[in-house]
Amino acid sequence: MPSSVLSPAKGIGRVDELLALAEMDAALPHIARAAVTCVAHHLEGLDLSIETVDDEIAKAHGQNPTSRLLDEIPGVGTLIASAIAASVPDPGVFKSGRNFAAWLGLTSQAKLQRRQAESSAPSPNRANRYIRKMLVIGATSVLRVAGKRKGVLADWINALRARKPERLVAVALANKLARICWAVINTGEGFRTDLYVKA
Repeated sequence: MPSSVLSPAKGIGRVDELLALAEMDAALPHIARAAVTCVAHHLEGLDLSIETVDDEIAKAHGQNPTSRLLDEIPGVGTLIASAIAASVPDPGVFKSGRNFAAWLGLTSQAKLQRRQAESSAPSPNRANRYIRKMLVIGATSVLRVAGKRKGVLADWINALRARKPERLVAVALANKLARICWAVINTGEGFRTDLYVKA
């Protein structure tokens, strides 16, 4: 099969193009054409399933005041806000935002064990790993634009960047975002936008 005939651009959005090329290529064996069609239909099904779940998450998010408040925090979008709101219905089980960040695994293991002993917080679980990972991803997106922002949070980020590698800054920022999330859930007050605004 000549590679010049079947060379569509990569990406899930190009499945239709791949199907059209497979249909036009007379040299492509029947079984290969059938396999391409099967995979394309599978991807279409997955895409529809993802859209359905996204719609359900958006609907639940829209009906949950806590989730909507969390969404105002930089780096925390609908998915993270919804996951935190669903996983932490009672923030009172954590003595502080620091305990909440430790519960998520955003501190060293020794600190986590010490804080668990001090706290009545539930044991870490899979939700913690998911939320931790998403907060680090959210923090990384905040870092991309932090140079164009001003306010206390932006100043803190820029000062930390001057001393630490970017990866450590992302984890430290994820820790701070977790603490902010806990404060928002605990007080019911929204994120103060003056802490992080466009310069």
